[in-house]
This record gives sequence, structure tokens and C-alpha cells, in this order.
Amino acid sequence: MIGSLQEEYIPGSYAANLSKGETSWQAPSNIALVKYWGKHQGQIPANASLSFTLSNSITKTSVSFQRKSEGHDRSFSFEFLFHGAEKKSFHPKLLTFFERVEKYLPFLRDYHLKITSENSFPHSSGIASSASGMAALASCLVDFEDALQPENKSASKPSFIARLGSGSACRSIEGPVVHWGKHPELPGSSDLVGTAYTGDVHPVFRSYRDTILIVEEGVKAVSSSEGHRLMDGHPFAEKRFDQAAKNLAALLPILASGDLSAFSELVELEALSLHAMMMTSTQSYLLMQPNTLEVINRVRQFRTQTGNPLCFTLDAGANVHLLYPAAEEEIILQFIKSELIGYCQDGAYICDQVGTGASKIR
Repeated sequence: MIGSLQEEYIPGSYAANLSKGETSWQAPSNIALVKYWGKHQGQIPANASLSFTLSNSITKTSVSFQRKSEGHDRSFSFEFLFHGAEKKSFHPKLLTFFERVEKYLPFLRDYHLKITSENSFPHSSGIASSASGMAALASCLVDFEDALQPENKSASKPSFIARLGSGSACRSIEGPVVHWGKHPELPGSSDLVGTAYTGDVHPVFRSYRDTILIVEEGVKAVSSSEGHRLMDGHPFAEKRFDQAAKNLAALLPILASGDLSAFSELVELEALSLHAMMMTSTQSYLLMQPNTLEVINRVRQFRTQTGNPLCFTLDAGANVHLLYPAAEEEIILQFIKSELIGYCQDGAYICDQVGTGASKIR
């Protein structure tokens, strides 16, 4: 069934014959409220997930396309610059990505690509940089294909292509709340694309803040791809997938009602469950650092003492996402500066909020 659904993303012959082109897009990171951890072949999630799209933690990517000469080498031809410097270490991941998407973007072998990219936040430190990066790149590639076949545009194709680069990237194309993976409580949900949530969302969540405390800036001990593979044969995997499905179903009425206490409880449980899977896998990983735990304890103490709805979540890394209503921003930033900044590497944190997804840079 999935195979037949993917056929819709295979283009026919291209109407235009462009010698060159250039396009630029930016795409945000996202923070999963219900986490996906574990996947099947073809970048298919083992469980459905739901996320807030962010606004300020973005990747900006430009791609220039130059058609190769007649009789050209059929290999993929590209160069990649990250923050202005050539990064050949990124080539293997990009090559794997191009091999996965060639069927759906067959023009790729006919052009030399120059890709330039930059992040507004630290790369590979648990802020879903692969999600924003692949979402921005996919948006560029599909945008160029749209110029080749202007009559056959597909609104969901950027998300489909982004997923083949990084699973969670498919949740960075739209916003403010996006789900990915089939779930009985989500009509129209798909394993192939991220879909903007169309159910009721209380106004308090539409402007929710996410301040990201940079506890540790640097490459994680295990990549997300390797971490997902650890769920294969994990003794608690099936229980975890069942828990995620139930938590997602429980989150939907919370989003509608604006119940911040229930939101905090569920989101924190999801964050800790994700890390529990990593800690109990073979090989096991402990991505939380001592300062991560200190921040969590301080947040819980603050909430108990003040009744403030501040809560935390984590991605697959040491950094802590602090989630709270916009109306609480002043008091939370004061709390961060007075009690939490000492747990951040070089005092670094990022102020972000719920956003709307990828956009073309004019």
C-alpha cells in the first residue's frame, strides 16, 4: 500500500528544459511533544509523533543548478558549503539522500548543484538541525522541479522528500502543529509526509514559547539514525510504541482545552521516555548531562513553588527546551537568567516560539 502511495511523487517528463536556476529557502527546526523513536525501512516511523514547529531556530539554504554538458557523467555532482566553508564531511549523507530521492527527482543527475547552508543555532547538538537542514534543502529541490513542470506541483512533495533525508524533517515544512505517522485519532495522517494538524488548538498554544538552554554544544555521542536503529530488538520497544500512541491520543484534547498542567505532565513524560529507551538499549547511551538533570530539577522546583506552568522537553541530546505561554515570558526569562544560565555552556540559550514552517527567501 505504501509503495503505491509513493508513486504519486514520481514525475512525468519535464516540460521545461532549463540550463540553470537558483532558489533559496529557510526552514525551522521543530520540537516533538510526542516523540518518534524507531523506524522501519524507507524512513517509515515506528510510531506517530506530533510537534510544535519553531520560528527562530532555522536553516537557510540556497541551491544553484547548472545543467551538465551533453554526454555528461551520470554520477551525482554537487558541492556543499556550510557557513561559507566547504564541508566534505557532509557529502556521504547528501549522497545517500540523493540516491533515495532520485526516483522522485530524476533531474538531479543532469545538473551540478552548489548548495550553501547556514544555521541560526548549533549543529548536531540535539536541536533537530538535520530536520531544518533537510526541510530547507528539500524545499529548494522541489521548487526547482516545479519550474521544470509548472503544471504538476504537489503541495506535500517537499515534506515527502525531506522525510527521506531526515525523518523529523517532514514535520518542519508546515506549522504550527504537525503530526507524522498513521494514527487512528488523526484523520488523513500519513507515514509518508508530515501533516499540519487541523484539530482544535487553544490560543495559548499558538504563541507558545520555547527557550532552548544550550547545556552542551557539540556533536552528540550517537546520531539520531544510529539511535533509531537501537530500537530494533529493544526489549521495551513495543511497549514504547503503544505508550506513544496513547499519549498522542491524550494530547489532542489537551491542545483543544488549553490544560497546561496536563500538557506539562504528558510532555515531560514523553521526553524522559525517549531518553529511557536510549539508556536501556544495547548499546546504551546517556545523552543527558549532569547540567541537564540540574535544569530539570530546578524547573520542577520552580513550578511547585510558583504554580507557573513552565515545563521541559528534550530532543535526543543534552539541551533542554523550556516550554511556556507567551504571557509568562518575562518571568521565565528572569528565572533563566537568575537560576539556570549557569548550567548553560557559555551562558548560551535561544529564545524561540511556535512558527509556521518553511518559506521561500525572496
